[in-house]
Amino acid sequence: MQTTEHDTEIRPLEYQEHWHALYTRHQHEKSVAQSLLSKGHRVFLPIYEAAHRWRDRTKRLLLPLFPTYVFIHGGMDRQLQILSTPGLIGIVGRTSGRPGVIPADQIAAVRRIVEGTRRFEPHPFPCQGDRIRVQHGPLLGVEGILVRKKGLSRLVVSVEILGRSAAVEIDTSDLARIGKDPSLRFEG
Repeated sequence: MQTTEHDTEIRPLEYQEHWHALYTRHQHEKSVAQSLLSKGHRVFLPIYEAAHRWRDRTKRLLLPLFPTYVFIHGGMDRQLQILSTPGLIGIVGRTSGRPGVIPADQIAAVRRIVEGTRRFEPHPFPCQGDRIRVQHGPLLGVEGILVRKKGLSRLVVSVEILGRSAAVEIDTSDLARIGKDPSLRFEG
């Protein structure tokens, strides 16, 4: 699902537009996103395609990249309207009455992966690995962690507040380490 753009009204400082995560009931992500869109909210629900096999057939399904989560941009001045959405459990990271904020660069990185042409999928949240930045190609500037799976290199992008990640196949010649010597190249 794509975000919808509208609502350019100037808001008080405590209602500045940030990305937030909403926690939904199992398999209610699409209906929550659709309901919030119909209420005029800006919503992002990253979806990926997966093949599921049953005994008698294989079917391609569109599934949420981060199961049980939907992202919303701003709208926290209408929390009651948001929280009354059927299938929604709550706002992630809510402490002292304030919702947790997701850094815009994390949402932007996920969007670039989802809107790109490379195959991507959910990935376990990494605990260790080399921090890297894409230096060339359609994911230029995206930062994440390099992992290897089945002989392929993957860039893992995380949404830290959720403890969730997504992985996209990447050519190691497009990567540079983040840190003291970003000129270090990875050998494929």
